[in-house]
Amino acid sequence: MPPATLFLNLTRLALVLAFVVTVLGAYVRLSHAGLACPDWPGCYGELTVPEEKAVADQLFPDRPLQAGRAWKEMIHRYAAGTLGVVILVLAVIAWRRRHAAGQSVLLPGLLLLLVTAQALLGMWTVTLLLKPVVVMAHLAGGLTLLALLFWLLLGLGRSGTGGAGAGECFPWAVAGLIILAVQILLGGWTSANYAALICPDFPTCRGAWWPPMDFAEGFILWRGIGIDYEGGILGTEARTAIHMIHRLGAVVTSVIVGAVILRSVLGTDRILARIGWLMLALLVIQIGLGISNVLLLLPLPVAVAHNGVAALLLLSTVALLHRSAAARITGGASLG
Repeated sequence: MPPATLFLNLTRLALVLAFVVTVLGAYVRLSHAGLACPDWPGCYGELTVPEEKAVADQLFPDRPLQAGRAWKEMIHRYAAGTLGVVILVLAVIAWRRRHAAGQSVLLPGLLLLLVTAQALLGMWTVTLLLKPVVVMAHLAGGLTLLALLFWLLLGLGRSGTGGAGAGECFPWAVAGLIILAVQILLGGWTSANYAALICPDFPTCRGAWWPPMDFAEGFILWRGIGIDYEGGILGTEARTAIHMIHRLGAVVTSVIVGAVILRSVLGTDRILARIGWLMLALLVIQIGLGISNVLLLLPLPVAVAHNGVAALLLLSTVALLHRSAAARITGGASLG
């Protein structure tokens, strides 16, 4: 297989793996399996879930082995490890082909650094007992990795010249990407602080449009080490503040992303229009999933789907940005 083809296929594989790892990470977090293996990178001192429960319980008496949850965590780690190996191979191939026309070296190298940082954040997620700022950073790193892999893949494709005015969509796409990233981080903060169920009704929260909230307590990023955050440590008013900010963020995000969608579908570039319609479908689904999470009390499939659709909405925005940037900078030529 020619090196260029191998690089393309491995990039596709890495993108799929990154999406799977993102969804698996959400599944592990939402099924409360994040500390099911209290050590890292193994599980109770082994590279797989131990079969001898008594021996495992002796190693960590405060964390009795729950094999079902432990397997969820280990499968996530295996998938993340496989992704790391694929990205390492991509970086090696890119370096060996660094003199080839169109071969990106900087981006594969950046991806290798990022996946290494993700491994460290994964370790700290366990060793720092689900500290919210680490959990949120781990989520942000994973989605950044996913977005950069997609950008790399788009750069390997062949896109034609953008339609008239396609480049004018660039600042809109940037705005959409920024607000979407902020909202995803707010979602991660809500989940990491176990604030998703603090408001069981919609559109009000516990029967009020503006319930008592403690913003100062809800948005403290660092509280020292040694605190076990499993199940959350914040009071009702602090969790309510987090939840309500995420709701307000959803409104602002919907308006801005809606404007981006309108700008793309009303333009003359057919590819941008298709991306815009896809974004609209994903946005509507995401809003529906968010409301369902509240009214149905966070059922696991719906909550995981909410994370997965957020990742897809992010990727569609990246595609919009890539297309408009190509038209703006190079007259439609592909970016690498």
